[in-house]
Amino acid sequence: MLNSFQTINPYLDPDVNTASENSQIDAFLNYFQSNEQHKRYRSFTQLFVFGDSLSDASNTFMLTKKELRQGLPPTPLYLSGRFSNGPVWVEYLARFLKLPSHCHINFAASGATTGDANTFPIQSCGLPGLKQQLDAFITSLEGESADREALYILWAGANDYLGNNVTNPTIPIANLMNAVKLLLTIGAQQIMLVNLPDLGNLPKFRKNSRISATLNALTTAHNAALAGAIEALCQEISSDTVDIILFDVNSLVKQIFTQPGKFGFTNVLDAEMISVAKFEGYTERFLFWDVIHPTTFTHLTFAKTATSLLIPKMTLVQQPR
Repeated sequence: MLNSFQTINPYLDPDVNTASENSQIDAFLNYFQSNEQHKRYRSFTQLFVFGDSLSDASNTFMLTKKELRQGLPPTPLYLSGRFSNGPVWVEYLARFLKLPSHCHINFAASGATTGDANTFPIQSCGLPGLKQQLDAFITSLEGESADREALYILWAGANDYLGNNVTNPTIPIANLMNAVKLLLTIGAQQIMLVNLPDLGNLPKFRKNSRISATLNALTTAHNAALAGAIEALCQEISSDTVDIILFDVNSLVKQIFTQPGKFGFTNVLDAEMISVAKFEGYTERFLFWDVIHPTTFTHLTFAKTATSLLIPKMTLVQQPR
């Protein structure tokens, strides 16, 4: 049993399954199948996900629905309990890894910090921080070791800075490293951590130069500390059987901002939800769905890059550019 958390189906729900996203997925899978270098990308038995709203595939919706009789985020603005207009990146990733629904276990919840706090506005629903998510996972093992052939994903930190008033990355990075060490202790061997995109460039903060600069400075410090901590941990454990992979989403998003057309985007500054409400932007491809969260097309782009990092010939730790 996974307590109040649920197993997420990585295959797209009918109401968020668009022809455009499906054609992108099919083309990407065909590329991997036809490319000799990529035919040997890693095979995983399961996918376990821990984090915040960027990876939440409806846990927050189910917990708030139980408490409030109406799940958040609200439909139809957000589809199927995701903080986006479709599936989030780990759902696409599970599909790329060809994992059936019962092999994709998602503990992520909106508002989760790297510790035991949760910044979601409604506290009565018992939404967890990263620490509680890991505790729930360990409880579900019932004393058994973690699956050594599974992939474990950790993506948290944004809420430490945006909602928990953290002004120094020392504690968030320590929390993330403690989470990694805990997973290693119970038997996990393949762990992916994700750094942060520049928080000051989110539509919510971009137009306030002071706040934007402060958040981007925090992001830079966080990502540098995370990369250094991962490198130090890899040297410390010095194991040929353990892979700790850093997904440098920050560099990816910077590339999207610089060359949006290369990645299929036409608008990287505005929130699609707001533009649609104003009857604008119907033909545009947006980076952001609301003032904080990405569109499902952006999540698909994240998943493609994450999948590419799982090719055996890639180095153990991907350093930010």
